[in-house]
Amino acid sequence: MRDAKLDELHERLTAAVEQLVTGEDWKRALEFAARFRARSFRNTLLIFAQHEAAFQAGRVPGPVPSYVAGYKQWQALGRNVRGGEPGYRSFAPVTGRFASSTPLDSGSWRRLDRFEKPKPGEVVRSRMVGSKAAYVWDVALTGGVPIPERPTVAPLTGEAPDGLWEGLVALIEAEGFAVRRVPDAAAIEGAYGLTQYRTRTVSVREDLSSAEQAVTLVHELAHVRMHGPDNEDGTRHRGIREVEAESVAVMVAAAHGMEATAPSAAYVSDWAATVTDKSPVDVVQETGEKVRNAAGAILDAISTVQAGTGDPPGLTRNASPPLERAGRALAPVAEPRPASASTARSVRGL
Repeated sequence: MRDAKLDELHERLTAAVEQLVTGEDWKRALEFAARFRARSFRNTLLIFAQHEAAFQAGRVPGPVPSYVAGYKQWQALGRNVRGGEPGYRSFAPVTGRFASSTPLDSGSWRRLDRFEKPKPGEVVRSRMVGSKAAYVWDVALTGGVPIPERPTVAPLTGEAPDGLWEGLVALIEAEGFAVRRVPDAAAIEGAYGLTQYRTRTVSVREDLSSAEQAVTLVHELAHVRMHGPDNEDGTRHRGIREVEAESVAVMVAAAHGMEATAPSAAYVSDWAATVTDKSPVDVVQETGEKVRNAAGAILDAISTVQAGTGDPPGLTRNASPPLERAGRALAPVAEPRPASASTARSVRGL
């Protein structure tokens, strides 16, 4: 039964990925993920697709959920799922207990049976060993104790939120890079921003609005952290690198109520197909998870007013088994080519 449910869930996920046709479709998925970034990218895609279907069917009042949680989690918050509501199916981890008397030896760990106790002196740790199907419900599908309104961020056009630029500069400087503003595009090869690994500098045009400068700086920070010559992913296909950096910028911008344009690749299939030994569906999922991890690390490290993570206030993870959170992101295999000495955010990237 579990295998059948997982097969169905993977089919749902594949269908959700295949709906991401254009750059704008990808952007919408990223903006949604920015508001539910506590969950893995594949789970946000599943929730995104199922909630949209519920909205089209008139089961929920709006096209975007506000908070989602599991059945017991809602009960712990004083709310109950309405009768007959099936919920949104998603992945949840299956964990196992492992024991070792020499924990530094990776080959020494053995899995414990369900009721087996460790031997004296053994260290016990839990690991994810698989996935199972689980359900979450939007708050609109529940009733009970009122839940505070979800925090919102006011839409911004030309101005960046307080503290964003300074926070991003601090993160870039912590990586050993200097940030400089340049007069215009002519100073940096016609681009909006430019990261130069040899000189360890990040340049951004000062003739842009403060919001555009901040979004560009996020893009360059993504390059610094994800695509440098010393990074194992730094040699991957340039098209994928640009999509990743632009996508991180979209997520961070969305979390601050700012608008960022869709990644410059017109069709998702174009850049997903550049990884030749994986299916486009797998590449999209893996790229999305890598982007989510990178954007989440940036958002967690800066003190700015941000949209919430999608969890209802007061949620405790002990109320039910946690939904899948991000583990180690799997990156598409790199092409055998050297990393560029610099990366630029092009005009078409905005």
